[in-house]
Amino acid sequence: MKLTQSLPVLLAAASLALSGCVTDPTTGQQSISKTALYGLGGAVTCGIIGAVTHGSKGARNSALACGAVGAGVGGYMDYQEKLLRDKLANSQVEVTRVGDQIKLVMPENITFATNSATLSSSANSSLTSVAGVLAQYTDTTITVSGHTDNTGSDAINQPLSEKRALSVANFLTTHGVAGGRINTVGYGSKMPVAENTTAAGRAKNRRVEIAINPVQTR
Repeated sequence: MKLTQSLPVLLAAASLALSGCVTDPTTGQQSISKTALYGLGGAVTCGIIGAVTHGSKGARNSALACGAVGAGVGGYMDYQEKLLRDKLANSQVEVTRVGDQIKLVMPENITFATNSATLSSSANSSLTSVAGVLAQYTDTTITVSGHTDNTGSDAINQPLSEKRALSVANFLTTHGVAGGRINTVGYGSKMPVAENTTAAGRAKNRRVEIAINPVQTR
């Protein structure tokens, strides 16, 4: 793949640089701000890599992703959120965003059979898409939590929630996500999101959540 295929990306990056210029009040000279420069460097570098590996479309997508990184944590998480929403659009997985955290909520009906911690085929499909994004964007930590309704005893619900969280985490690690980024926890029936007095409420409470948080740096 020739480097000239990344030319549109370089031109776009140049436009970004111009928009990020600041004027010295003493000399009147213009220079690019550090924020814009860091974003530009990431966009150009990743655009070239994307062009070499995936052609002009890869250059554009890679530059956008790395430009988001240069723009800061919010942009980095924005891009992942968009990818996850696109890939999970035809599933029943709920994607929510609070601040810089992205949360995926997987209901039991598409994830596990009753009283089972074995992933269903639909869960495998959704998690494959999730793993692809998480493996690509490594500057995040991941917490997988299992939840049940209050039917039955804690002696059953607590270990079931733990096993379900571990099943999801194991799937992610076998599909390219570093295990050191993932924590698992089972809450049993302790953290309901709906009333357990109705069948619909209990169904909402039986779920696995994947919380994706940016790595905190000093």
